[in-house]
Amino acid sequence: MCFELDSSPPIPVIRGAAVSHEALALQAADGNTFAAFAAAPEEPAKVGVAILPDVRGLYRFYEELALRFAERGYAAVAFDYFGRTAGASKRGDDFEYRPHVEQTSTTTVQTDVAACIAYLRGRGVETVFTVGFCFGGRQSWLAAADQDGLAGAVGFYGRPAEPTERAAELRAPILALQAGADQNISAGDNAAFERALESAGVEHELVTYEGAPHSFFDRKQEEFKGASEDAWSKVLTFLSAHS
Repeated sequence: MCFELDSSPPIPVIRGAAVSHEALALQAADGNTFAAFAAAPEEPAKVGVAILPDVRGLYRFYEELALRFAERGYAAVAFDYFGRTAGASKRGDDFEYRPHVEQTSTTTVQTDVAACIAYLRGRGVETVFTVGFCFGGRQSWLAAADQDGLAGAVGFYGRPAEPTERAAELRAPILALQAGADQNISAGDNAAFERALESAGVEHELVTYEGAPHSFFDRKQEEFKGASEDAWSKVLTFLSAHS
């Protein structure tokens, strides 16, 4: 998995922020029912974020991330990838996610992303972004091709091969936050992605945090606190700039 189960987003909690949250079961256009977690500020939000987790699907890290967005005035919904194969109920920490990951596809993930976007729009959100991590980072960028009206797509340490191949289809600005010491994503991979985005005329920013490992965006990774703070700042700036 991307983060350990006891990891948490390296984002300050805004004490006293009035937010609501709930666990959900959403339904996609193909009939799939899947687990999700929604958080929203007290005042109606016009901007929302669909959060795409890492390969393990929905767990506490991403629920906490949704709350951090809500504290800052954004509606957020994080969702699970495995409704088709594992159901929509809560799972234990010993969940063997890998066989379920292997049964996903870009089509099934994007069908579920569309349901999350519809959920947000149904609650008054006008501007929607995707924010994803690892497996979800790649799928977040692909949402810029597969989802209508997306305002922007953020990915943390996503593998860029498929988005590189589909760069000409991307219809929303891209923010890519990559780890310089990622053993599975090379500098060449990132350079090829950036060249493809430039050639396709896609507005983008690709940042590589030199020396940072995959999954550096974690409160437990004290050594990379500076990279995490900068990455979070860039996410908020990106959302503000494109809202």
